[in-house]
Amino acid sequence: MTLLMTDVVESTNLLSRIGDAAWRELIGRHVGRARAALAEFRGTEVDLAGDGLLATFDGPARALRCATVIRQAAGDDGLQVRAAVHVGEVEIVGDRVRGLAVHEAARILGLARPNDILVSQTTRDLATGTDMTFEDRDVHTLKGIPGERRLFALADRSIEV
Repeated sequence: MTLLMTDVVESTNLLSRIGDAAWRELIGRHVGRARAALAEFRGTEVDLAGDGLLATFDGPARALRCATVIRQAAGDDGLQVRAAVHVGEVEIVGDRVRGLAVHEAARILGLARPNDILVSQTTRDLATGTDMTFEDRDVHTLKGIPGERRLFALADRSIEV
């Protein structure tokens, strides 16, 4: 399964600056646009917690294209997001997903910079043959996960959506 996680950068600081009512409107618009992108790329929303999204896809190309659209829409609203895309085995429990792959995706998201779409090597390898290019972001140890993982960032202008 392909997992997409997103997070609004510096959301707490922004909320403090603009106030609850303006934040509610801004985040509502962001979530609406993210859900439209999920529908366009056949993603399934699994969880929405505050300003973070977890969704599943049947393949990495759609998840990466969706992340690109979400990032662009966020930018149009003056927001920055970071995203992680990871492919791995998950356990489906009701409408939730569980398993090591979910934890890996969360750890990858934690290493993403503002406006990054950061991916695991597995995701990058499975996206071979598409119009996408990636920048090597070196090898990292992901907290609580054995071994090291090479991570890549989707090149900014890599794909057309």
